Amino acid sequence: MNKKDIGIETPKPWRIKRYYFYAFITFLIIVLPWIQINKSYLFLLSFDNLKLHFFFVEFDMQELYLLPFLIMVIFLSIFGMTAMGGRIFCGWVCPQTIFRVIYRDLIETKILKLRKKIKNKQLEPDMSLMKNKIKKAIAVTIWIILSFVASANFIWYFIPPTDFFEYLKNPMDHTIIFGTVLFMALFLIYDIIFLQEDYCIYVCPYSRIQSVLYDDHTVMALYNTNRGGHIYDNHKVKQFTSQEAIQVDEPHAECTTCESCVTVCPTHIDIRKGLQLECINCLECVDACTIVMGKLRKPSLVTWSSNHEIIDQKGRTKYFRPTILICIFLLVGVIISMGYIGSNKEHMLLNVNKENRLYSVKKESNGKIHIDNAYEFLLQNTKNKEMKFFFEVLLPKDINGKIEIIKPKKAFTVIPHIKKKKIVVLRTYDILVDDDRHDTIIPITIRAYAIGYENKIVVFRKSTFTYPRSDIIKAKQ
Repeated sequence: MNKKDIGIETPKPWRIKRYYFYAFITFLIIVLPWIQINKSYLFLLSFDNLKLHFFFVEFDMQELYLLPFLIMVIFLSIFGMTAMGGRIFCGWVCPQTIFRVIYRDLIETKILKLRKKIKNKQLEPDMSLMKNKIKKAIAVTIWIILSFVASANFIWYFIPPTDFFEYLKNPMDHTIIFGTVLFMALFLIYDIIFLQEDYCIYVCPYSRIQSVLYDDHTVMALYNTNRGGHIYDNHKVKQFTSQEAIQVDEPHAECTTCESCVTVCPTHIDIRKGLQLECINCLECVDACTIVMGKLRKPSLVTWSSNHEIIDQKGRTKYFRPTILICIFLLVGVIISMGYIGSNKEHMLLNVNKENRLYSVKKESNGKIHIDNAYEFLLQNTKNKEMKFFFEVLLPKDINGKIEIIKPKKAFTVIPHIKKKKIVVLRTYDILVDDDRHDTIIPITIRAYAIGYENKIVVFRKSTFTYPRSDIIKAKQ
């Protein structure tokens, strides 16, 4: 029987679409840590070098003001996704779900034929048979290997893959890294093989907060009680086990009670009971009912829609409602703010610390009096090549005079990503302030720049120059 005979257009199963999406996500997650341009990665939160690589731009730990923005983007995306499409994150993006599909549907069912049908996820293999025990052992072995690969892949977002494999030559020198890989792999083995979907039901906190984000227009897998009939009463107690029994109370009821939507569910729920925390919006039940009802030349009783449209029958689902628009507005605002702040990244880092001694006053052989202030400059070159740096001192407009740089005398080289400490001495021969009662704190601005890139790689830092009171200077004359 083809589609024309049935009279109902049968769409491509959601399960197949999910498999394609899982393959894309898996490929993306594995490849991303390897992508780099000029030694800068697409994304890397390096614990070794205390740096964040984001879209091939490096940020020092002192510049991790972008990290809160990234966290906000993630949470706003998930919350907005949930308000619009229910637990679509769980069914389509969550690593737990993807790993379970790889293990159960691919390894156990497709490759080893341990499970007879993908459409029946409730029927466990008969482990009394020796051939099934062997297949199970093979499946577990394959998953153990994949667990270590997945754990290593996660670490690559914190340790570059090339460094990781270099460390692998001497694992005992990097016990924290490989201890983390081992712990994560053991957790994945226990989680995917033994805990299974119980993780989604009992452990994952996301299911507990999803109901707060739902409204009548949230799209989810729904059983149409208006067409199929009420299998469960208001107390979620099952009333009927056959179509004939349902039709005694509801003659129009179309549900055949074949329970295909139940046996295919990975979290072992009955979608006909209504909204449940365990539902991960994988839409396997939609596929199952589509096939069964399609043979009867009827549309599926389980659809991916909203209460407003299917149950209450009040009209079409409103996707862009206030909740979604607020999430989109906030998300766009955060992304724009993150882009703006990231584009103003400083290509050198500079901390200016004044030494404890306020100043020194000395008389030179030619009779001139000079006042020195000493500082400690801590610099870091955030570019990927050696550069020479120097600086100048800018005085307020109301101060007449000049402050010279005595030490260092000339530009100095700074190696990339290595912090360099320089002792800097500033000197003046001029009478900047004439006050015989107090030392004067003069605000100054340090303009540091890279030689040859004076207009591109430049930073400004505020500091102070302490000028002594007049009697101290006169005592030296």
